[in-house]
Amino acid sequence: MTPEELRAFCLSFNAAVEDFPFDPGISVFKVRGKMFALSRLDDRPVKINLKCDPEDAVRLRDEYEGLIAPGYHMNKRHWNTVTVDGELPDRLVRELVEDSYDLVVAGLPRAERLRLDRP
Repeated sequence: MTPEELRAFCLSFNAAVEDFPFDPGISVFKVRGKMFALSRLDDRPVKINLKCDPEDAVRLRDEYEGLIAPGYHMNKRHWNTVTVDGELPDRLVRELVEDSYDLVVAGLPRAERLRLDRP
C-alpha cells in the first residue's frame, strides 16, 4: 500500500478529515474531531498509529513482531504503530485502519454517531 493509497483509504470513511495539528509533516486523520490514525506519510518506511482493542493489540504485536509495535508516543494499551512497507498484507492494513475508525466512532456520543449514519 502506497502512502497515497493509505491517505485515500483513511479519508474514505464517513466524515473523515486530515488535519496537521502537530507538524505540517504529520497527518492526523479524525472523525468528528477524534483521532483514529496518525502518520508521517513522507517517511520510509511509512508507519501509522492506529487505535486498537487492548487484547487485539497485544495479539497483533506478538503475531507480527517487528511490524506492529506499541503505539509510538501514544497510550500503548490502546494504540499500535503499524509499519506499512509491503510486508503486511494490504488487506490487514485496511482492516486495522477500519477497526481504528470503528473504535473511535463507537466512543462518540450517540448524537454524533447518528449524524454519521445520515447521507
